[in-house]
Amino acid sequence: MDWVTALPVDGEKRYNAYLAIVDSYRKNPISLPSHRYEKDMDNALLIWNRAISHTGLLKSIISNIEPKFTSALWTNLPTLLGTKLSFSTADHLKTDELEKIMIQTLEEILRSVFTCGPELKDSHGFAYDWCTLLSELEVASKTSIHPSTGNLLQSWREDGTPNFQLIL
Repeated sequence: MDWVTALPVDGEKRYNAYLAIVDSYRKNPISLPSHRYEKDMDNALLIWNRAISHTGLLKSIISNIEPKFTSALWTNLPTLLGTKLSFSTADHLKTDELEKIMIQTLEEILRSVFTCGPELKDSHGFAYDWCTLLSELEVASKTSIHPSTGNLLQSWREDGTPNFQLIL
């Protein structure tokens, strides 16, 4: 997980950043609009309420974020959930470069869409802001064909529903 910051203030809650999370098992991005410097409890609740529904309970968390962000809350929350918390360090990097590249790519796409201004308008005059387009950006990345393999990042059934194994 990593922060994408320095975005224009957006949405009715006036978000200025989003927390980008990549589910390493399914290689799915999850983008959560937020305020960069919210309290740790607010960010943990954001992750609990929005990300866990995509990933299920986590077996481990690898965080690229500075130790300030991963405060006492982050050491207590995984204990309550029975999750192991691992920090990546410069000496012993455990993060996958694919997740880092995926987050950077999503950030570049989002920033390129809004280079002309803070809103994007469709042919009917409806205005979109970056908060509204995060879900579409996730779907686009999940349904695009990976250039090196020629396969989708997530497989789909013929009826258009996702084909993935639910692990309980």
